[in-house]
Amino acid sequence: MDPELLRRTAEIAGEYLTSLPERPVRAGASLEELRSALRVGLEDRSRPALEVIEELVAAADPGLVATQSPRYFGFVIGGAVDAAVAADWLTSVWDQNGAGYLGGPSAAVAEEVACEWLLDILGLPNDAGVGLTTGCQMAHFTCLAAARNHALADAGWDVEADGLFGAPPIRVLVGATAHTTVFAALRMLGLGSRRVELVAADDQGRIRPPELARLLSSGKGPAIVVAQVGEVNTGAIDEVPVIVRLAREHNAWCHVDGAFGLWAAASPTYRGLIEGVAEADSWATDAHKWLNVPYDCGIAIVRDRAAHAAAMNSFVGAEYIPQPQHDERLGAEWVPEFSRRARGFTVYAALRELGRGGVAALVERCCGCARLMAEELARDPRVTVLNDLVLNQVLVRFVCDGANVTDEVIDAVQREGTCWMSGTQWEGEAAMRISVCNWRTTEGDIRRSARAILAQIGVAARA
Repeated sequence: MDPELLRRTAEIAGEYLTSLPERPVRAGASLEELRSALRVGLEDRSRPALEVIEELVAAADPGLVATQSPRYFGFVIGGAVDAAVAADWLTSVWDQNGAGYLGGPSAAVAEEVACEWLLDILGLPNDAGVGLTTGCQMAHFTCLAAARNHALADAGWDVEADGLFGAPPIRVLVGATAHTTVFAALRMLGLGSRRVELVAADDQGRIRPPELARLLSSGKGPAIVVAQVGEVNTGAIDEVPVIVRLAREHNAWCHVDGAFGLWAAASPTYRGLIEGVAEADSWATDAHKWLNVPYDCGIAIVRDRAAHAAAMNSFVGAEYIPQPQHDERLGAEWVPEFSRRARGFTVYAALRELGRGGVAALVERCCGCARLMAEELARDPRVTVLNDLVLNQVLVRFVCDGANVTDEVIDAVQREGTCWMSGTQWEGEAAMRISVCNWRTTEGDIRRSARAILAQIGVAARA
């Protein structure tokens, strides 16, 4: 490879990262402008790689959302710590297949160690199965596939061999505000979304345990219960110990959606909020959220290693692939993909850079910044904070002269460019959702962003 290409690419990357403190967080180009810049004719001739990269950067840069910015508060997207970015570059250069030891011995061992560290820092059983997926949706898919395997095996049905035709029906019970990725995973697994039994939630989005108990008692057969640690709008945490107990009483599998909230376990200050979560059967979370590694990296963790491996094992039937020797890690036992990126390198690097104390500090700083954001915004009587500040989520609504102008405020803030956050619906009305998840975010960024938000309320009211 041309050394100049690597040098210039590193230079471009450095310029981009250096620009983040003052770069507008929004994208600057329209859809039409981006299509015009990127939709060039595909030529017959080859072109120098450096020329391609220079032209790609020129065309793409105006359409980049600065998700690495310390003032990006949308969609619970974390930044990426330095060691993880560097390891991600090397992962591309090394180009190891994360499927197993033979495809990349160092990748397999780095992933093995990273998974051990993850179980330790998240306070989960050290003998659980762990797989690194594309994101939390595929982590849900993986965990719920293991749940499906376990539930039907208990009923005398081999779902991997015989499919779902004629299988005993599985009940799935989820909270009324469960994340959409849970339903997507259920659809892909053939469990459907219409058949899901929704459990009533309170005003923060938490499952009401008495309702769960009533529903569990009202039916029979294999069941899966999905709890939530970190509701996507409010950050609220279900009463997982009670939910696990109810699941055990009805011989049901308890899965935990901990996309970002599970990382509270890393903090001595916040881990009490998720006490009892380790008693569940499976857990899904993201490393590209609060661990701040680059996309894509979800984490699927399953207590029952046998059910986990049986539900995956994409290498079964491939005669050309040798069986693992001794205790070599075979990544394809723990995730849906066979050929895949060696994600273990970035997780390993991030955990080495941060250490236990660094992960705890990251979680605590983000939660503290979220509280500060709520306090700064609440000074204005036109702002209502809608959620209890539990973790890193702030949910607010803007009302001027009796009218909800939240959507207009969001649009104005995004166009102004100081910060970026997304809109949502809460209890049938528009709300602004602010997610603090980036290691770069400081109290100064919060105060600057709050001023920018408040300045746009009047603009929105006049629109």
